[in-house]
Amino acid sequence: MTRAVKGTHDLFGEALAYHRTIVDAARRWAEAAGAAEIATPIFELTEVFERGVGPTSDIVQKEMFTFSDRAGRSLTLRPEGTAGVVRAYNEHGMKVWPQPVRLWYAGPMFRAERPQKGRQRQFHQVGYEVLGSGRPEIDAEAVALSYRILASLGLRGMRLLLGSVGDPADRERYNAYLRELLTPHAARLSPDSRRRLEANPMRILDSKDPGDRSLLAELEPRPMLAFLGPEAAEHFEAVRVRLDALGVPYQVDPSIVRGLDYYVRTSWEIHHDKLGAQSALGGGGRYDGLSELLGGTAAPGVGWALGVERVALAMEAEGLSPSAARALDLYVVPLESELVPRALEVAARFWPDLHVEYALKARKPGKGLQEAEKRGARFAGLLGPDEAAAGTLTVKDLETGEQRTLPLEEVREWIGKGGRA
Repeated sequence: MTRAVKGTHDLFGEALAYHRTIVDAARRWAEAAGAAEIATPIFELTEVFERGVGPTSDIVQKEMFTFSDRAGRSLTLRPEGTAGVVRAYNEHGMKVWPQPVRLWYAGPMFRAERPQKGRQRQFHQVGYEVLGSGRPEIDAEAVALSYRILASLGLRGMRLLLGSVGDPADRERYNAYLRELLTPHAARLSPDSRRRLEANPMRILDSKDPGDRSLLAELEPRPMLAFLGPEAAEHFEAVRVRLDALGVPYQVDPSIVRGLDYYVRTSWEIHHDKLGAQSALGGGGRYDGLSELLGGTAAPGVGWALGVERVALAMEAEGLSPSAARALDLYVVPLESELVPRALEVAARFWPDLHVEYALKARKPGKGLQEAEKRGARFAGLLGPDEAAAGTLTVKDLETGEQRTLPLEEVREWIGKGGRA
């Protein structure tokens, strides 16, 4: 028997119900804020991610699924959503739309990681991107939406951690400081961190290697917030003021670096207390230079992504159920074999207003009612020769026991009223 590829999983039943609940919540909040949905390809030219995500990031160095097509071009399954959205913004001339442009998306992402609970090689994200404005209001809007979507699902054990990675010049000063601090201890760093020491020492702060973590705890490097220039510091304070006004709870975390090279200024993460080491539900940040890196014109932006599987685990940990699947309104039971095609016609008549299914074999009335109850139907419709000839259906309310023979054109209304006249 063949099985799903390691690091992938099938979505059905309760897992799919959680997935839909989370995506529906993101859709509702994002579109209420003015965002339009976008669906980008699941693979892009590799350079989109190499230039957009950053050559020193773990994603580019170790986690991308990259392959060559028949023309010899290097393609990569998307490991994250932002770079593709910004590529689409440039390619389709969205810079001439009314600014800022708000976009949201949902779909699978791919990373060549060691599979573990809540972190698969194919996973799903919902994301929100705003391009065309550098104002702190846009940052606060994005932060607030990411938090309130999760809160709307009923989650309570969350911590919103807010920081800033400054402007490019601030990062250069901070990298120079880290290089000076860490170089005398280079031999104690992991191979990955030794490579990053010259190119981008800030990435070392994201390292999960135990030896790196021990060294950093020993050296206690100063945080990035201590190196913010006046403009970045003013922007960070403005974001905080606006979040306070919106009533969004957060903690300032000076250690936030984020794992993508394109971030500037505002950055944040949302963690859940019951998920252990893999506690991050999602996060985001500002990326004012990303459009230029991808060959476009200047387009300041900010955005976030939430991991659907992680959010589902947090909901389970808090005992939160997904939105119930649409209940079965009516189960049509043909009483004779030759009426099965007619049962299909009757069921299809009420789609999509009602959830209606039908039996594929003839049933006696008693057996048909039992089958309808087992399927969780509220109403059963008995279709015999008399009903077929008259264009009617004998409908029984399986909760109250009331039964009526109704013209087909009246069935929808009676069911819609819950079986009440």
